[in-house]
Amino acid sequence: MKQRKCQGCKQIKNADLMHKITKEFKSGKLYLNPCPKILGRSAYVCKNRECINILIKKKALKKALKTNSAEQIEQELLDVAVEGQ
Repeated sequence: MKQRKCQGCKQIKNADLMHKITKEFKSGKLYLNPCPKILGRSAYVCKNRECINILIKKKALKKALKTNSAEQIEQELLDVAVEGQ
């Protein structure tokens, strides 16, 4: 099993239990839970709202993916967040 670090809580967990955000190599476009064929820089975050809020507050996604605009993906994460997990 792949283990990845959450950009919110900084805990190492199974990657299958997390959201993957990828910045595509060629276009720089951000994808939430992309297909495996999209290549680029990726970051992981737990599926709970707490970790997603920490990620947004600390601007960790922008830093991890080296991008200036992550607002759309951050909103998508909030829309699919699981309460109390």
